Amino acid sequence: MATIFSPSPILSSSTTTTTATKTSQKQPHPPLFAATKPPSLTTLITTTLAATTLLTSSPPSLAEDIYNVYYGTAASAANYGGYGGNSDKKASAEYVYDVPDGWKERLVSKVEKGTNGTDSEFYNPKKRTEKEYLTFLSGFRQLAPKDVILNNLALSDVDLQDLIASADNVASDERKDDKGQLYYVYEVDGVGAHSLITVTCANNKLYAHFVNAPTPEWSRDKEMLRHVHESFKTVGSF
Repeated sequence: MATIFSPSPILSSSTTTTTATKTSQKQPHPPLFAATKPPSLTTLITTTLAATTLLTSSPPSLAEDIYNVYYGTAASAANYGGYGGNSDKKASAEYVYDVPDGWKERLVSKVEKGTNGTDSEFYNPKKRTEKEYLTFLSGFRQLAPKDVILNNLALSDVDLQDLIASADNVASDERKDDKGQLYYVYEVDGVGAHSLITVTCANNKLYAHFVNAPTPEWSRDKEMLRHVHESFKTVGSF
């Protein structure tokens, strides 16, 4: 009985041989990576240039202009410097404006303050004619028409007279702050210089803020100078 049920050596060998034969007849595996056409010279050059551009391009500048707030008191010549010269300007300020970091303050004399009303001035030490300053006149409750105001300002400022006389364009506009205070805004585009002027009335005074720059500095610092120009406001407009 055992002989009958035991597998035949012949059959077993034949089966093994057949299996092996079938296995050997299987199709070979396709290559893992299909053959591709080599890139053209043009493609290689384009890729190289793109990579070079990515490596050599400068990242955008993250530097921003820094400003310091100036608190102006618009004190009369008689009270110039406060009591003993120790007046708290921030507490007694009548106006404020931004000053670019690094600019220097020019000390205004009592004579100058009493003559043309100059109250404060700052300038770029690299180019002293790039500057901002403020003048004020007492006894003004409201603004006159825009052209009258500009002409009156020029009467006490020879440089402004010359700039207006040789200007390619003089533009004027007006704006109001969130409290309704009226400001006149002027832009004088002269042959060799540019000027931005803001005028307003408050505290029974007329304030005029000037931002002046020679043409080369104006072209270079236009954004910064406009910021300084737009930063001026009286204390009552906060």
